[in-house]
Amino acid sequence: MGDELLTIRQMCDAFDVTPRTLRFYESRELLFPQRRGQHRLYGRSDRARLTLILRGKRFGFSLEQIRQLLELYDPAERNITQTEATLATARDRLADMERQHRELGEAIAELRQQIAEGEAALQRLKSDA
Repeated sequence: MGDELLTIRQMCDAFDVTPRTLRFYESRELLFPQRRGQHRLYGRSDRARLTLILRGKRFGFSLEQIRQLLELYDPAERNITQTEATLATARDRLADMERQHRELGEAIAELRQQIAEGEAALQRLKSDA
């Protein structure tokens, strides 16, 4: 794709998103397409930003966190600040995900136990009848 400008339809097809999603990200100041009349045209930086937005969402980052991280982009300083902030945010998110994973594992084990107890009780009821 290179420096090629993409229409909203081409962006939707390339990233498997809806036009509404792209307009929403634009309204949240995450994307900044060029305007030619009524048409939105997306360049390389928009594609890179959308890749990062979608990755951030997949990992559970809030749109505000993503916006703040994207604002730190500064090639003049080799994106050191952005990378440091992204790593800190990612570490925090990973800790949250690991906690949720543990809690989910505990809930699954408890539910399995409840099912086993319920099945045993049902069998006793059936055999007493």
